[in-house]
Amino acid sequence: MVPVPFAELRFAGHLWQVLPEGALFWPTRRALLVADLHLEKASWFARGGQMLPPYDSIATLAALAETVAATAAEEVWCLGDSFHDIAGCDRLPDDARARLSALTATTRWTWITGNHDRVFVDRCGGVVRNEAVVDGIMLRHEADPRETLPELSGHYHPKLRVKVRGKLVARRCFVATATKLIFPAFGALTGGLDVTHPEIARATGGNAEALVALPDRLLRFPVAA
Repeated sequence: MVPVPFAELRFAGHLWQVLPEGALFWPTRRALLVADLHLEKASWFARGGQMLPPYDSIATLAALAETVAATAAEEVWCLGDSFHDIAGCDRLPDDARARLSALTATTRWTWITGNHDRVFVDRCGGVVRNEAVVDGIMLRHEADPRETLPELSGHYHPKLRVKVRGKLVARRCFVATATKLIFPAFGALTGGLDVTHPEIARATGGNAEALVALPDRLLRFPVAA
């Protein structure tokens, strides 16, 4: 397979590749990291009477499978809220379940629990952890301002909103400091929190940048305090 070029980032003494899809690839471990898939969100809303197109899980898993293939990842870490609720795995349609089972069977797959799927009932393969320290880096769902280790997390679904030629454009982005990296949501049916939101500032401690990955470079925008 011909390697796919991705924008590069130095963080916590390691080289990473930042993917436009909102994922991070760790070349030395052949590991792909994503956050906030929110699988079966549409079916959760449907149970409450709000009908949405029921294709979010298969769209998310198709994108994830393409990303695993493009990076030739051998390891996958999902940083929480992988399902929109604790029963989401049970509601997966057959085609989505088959695609997910194929992914978890062919990679070393770890689910980090999140606030939506804190009580994680594993029927889809992989290993379930509340958090993990990997090569000195903390992997968890929600950033902890007190954490002293370098930290990768999700939860906030950050988006950068900028004006381009008079139009407001929103792009999902990473939020980075010297010791923290917050992931955008990878899921097909997810909203987003503006990078200037006080909760993101609280989580990062300020002095953050919004990182927007293009296929060949990484754009950096200072986040106003």
